[in-house]
Amino acid sequence: MASRTLRWITVCLCIGAGLGGCASWFGDDGKDPEVHLLSVQVVKAKLLQQEFVLHFRIDNPNDDSLTVSGLRYRVYLAGILLADDEYDQWLSVDGHASEPFDVPVRTNLWQHLRDVVKLLRHPDRPIPYRLEGELKTGLVFGRDVVLRRTGEVVPGELIHK
Repeated sequence: MASRTLRWITVCLCIGAGLGGCASWFGDDGKDPEVHLLSVQVVKAKLLQQEFVLHFRIDNPNDDSLTVSGLRYRVYLAGILLADDEYDQWLSVDGHASEPFDVPVRTNLWQHLRDVVKLLRHPDRPIPYRLEGELKTGLVFGRDVVLRRTGEVVPGELIHK
């Protein structure tokens, strides 16, 4: 009986030691990456449907590379919900590096058309924006990094065709 228990403990220790190399499969405990909304590109703007490309950048402040497995995001422009979606493309960001990525967005701003036109009437005036979401990191059991950014954008500088 004692040898069976000893054998079981030995097997468990060997398995545990062997899985130590899989630590990169799980989320790390480093600093949170930063996500920046760089610009908004108008692809197509019709009356009932608008297509944009949101240009983001991820900054990795850690020594190890960062695996990003998805992004759940909401972008508000002056309180108007511009986009609410998920982006499921994987990417890797080297340690102490930045990586740009583009997110295609389709939306219908018909109900907010009057407000959007008022905002864009003066392209040199700043408009408040808010970016909220969760960045999914890690290969297997990563962690979600909560994103909350606010600021102002100048439409003439930010929106390009």
